[in-house]
Amino acid sequence: MNPIFVAAAVAIFVGLLGGSLTDTGTWYQSLVKPWWQPPDWAFGPAWTVIFALAAMSAVYAWRGARTRAQRDWVIGLFAANGFFNVLWSMLFFTVRRPDWALLEVPLLWLSVLAGVVVFWRSARTASYYLLPYLVWVTFAAYLNWTVVALNTPF
Repeated sequence: MNPIFVAAAVAIFVGLLGGSLTDTGTWYQSLVKPWWQPPDWAFGPAWTVIFALAAMSAVYAWRGARTRAQRDWVIGLFAANGFFNVLWSMLFFTVRRPDWALLEVPLLWLSVLAGVVVFWRSARTASYYLLPYLVWVTFAAYLNWTVVALNTPF
C-alpha cells in the first residue's frame, strides 16, 4: 500500500474524529477565554496544516525506516499521537473537563516530541515536519491552562 495514501487517510480520519468531538456551542462560548486566544475560525485551518505536515512526516519516517521494527515504531508513535489528540478533544469538549484535558496534554506533547526525537537519525525531514505541531501543542497547552485558570472549578 502506498504510504502517502495511508498517511493522508489516517490524518483525515484523526482530524475528522477529533473534529466530531469538538463542540463549540453554548458551553464552550460561555467559557472565559484569554484576550490572546486566536479566533475560533483559525483553529480549523491551523489543524489542517498541522495534520498535513504530520502526514508528510509519517511518509518520510516510513521511508527512512530500514527494518520492520522501525516501521512498527513509526506506526506506534503516530497511533499514540492520534489517540492522545482525539482523547484531548473528547476530554475538553465532549466531557467538558478542560482541567482533565490539561492533565492529558503532556501526553499529547510528549507523543509529538517522541516523533521528533525518534525520527531525527533516520529521517530528519520527518522530525522537521513535526516541529510546527510541537509548537502548536505547546501553545494549546498554555491556552488550555489559561482557560482552566479563568474558569475553575469544573
